Amino acid sequence: MKKLLIVSLGIIVFILLSLPWVLILVGRNKLHDYDIPQKEQLVPSSESKKKVLALFPHPDDEVTVAGTLMKLKEDGHEIVLVCLTRGEKGKSSGIEDESELARLRTAEMEESARLIGADQLILSDYADSGIEELGMDSLKKVVLNLILENQPDILISYDSKVGLYGHPDHRLTGLAVEKVFLEEKGKEGFSPERLFQVTLCKKQVEVALKLSSGFQRNYPENPEMGLPQPDFSIRTQPYFNRILQVMQAHQTQQNVLKDLMPFHDRVPAWIYSRIFDREYFREVK
Repeated sequence: MKKLLIVSLGIIVFILLSLPWVLILVGRNKLHDYDIPQKEQLVPSSESKKKVLALFPHPDDEVTVAGTLMKLKEDGHEIVLVCLTRGEKGKSSGIEDESELARLRTAEMEESARLIGADQLILSDYADSGIEELGMDSLKKVVLNLILENQPDILISYDSKVGLYGHPDHRLTGLAVEKVFLEEKGKEGFSPERLFQVTLCKKQVEVALKLSSGFQRNYPENPEMGLPQPDFSIRTQPYFNRILQVMQAHQTQQNVLKDLMPFHDRVPAWIYSRIFDREYFREVK
């Protein structure tokens, strides 16, 4: 009887200890495509140190690549973060005063840049949700000038088809960066060698369409119009706690960021970090 009790307790303990790992395996299988290669770093260690310019329209967009940027900084590369707007239309927190919201989101972005370890933060004052009004030619000039002024070796931005989940500012920014890169690459005075676009794998899109109101509202119904297939992912699990700090820095956008990482505030970080453990990219060639 005593042996049976010990065996039973052992089985119960084993099950309890195994459950989190089962959850991790199930979560990974639901979210990730294992046919997509995984890399430890965006820039191979054999290469010289690079200057990386990550260009996005809004404060908080950098969260999508925060782990990759942290890894690049840790490896000795220079990081320049660019936001084209101050995010004054992001009123999910209930703050209606756009001047006040711009001020708050500027401070949030400054804290995020500090947490990431960015060497420089450039905040422009173009109208939030007004990128389309600039026109593509003007937007391309803005992007080109930023590149010429900063002389980066590597560019990071949104994709040009969707803009991750369909926000027009996202898509147009990604499209402008892509057009400038493809048109100017190899010309004298144009320094970028590579352009990487943040994207998602098919499984992530399927989950996002079930859980994320932003995806449900804006993501294209036609699969052919959806996000580009990733070429690879970057492992970011070691930086997860710092990524959470970056998310928390954007206090006015907590409702929106719950769409990006659903239930992150309900699941223990050591479990969640092993499920949301990578960032996906497409390289533009």
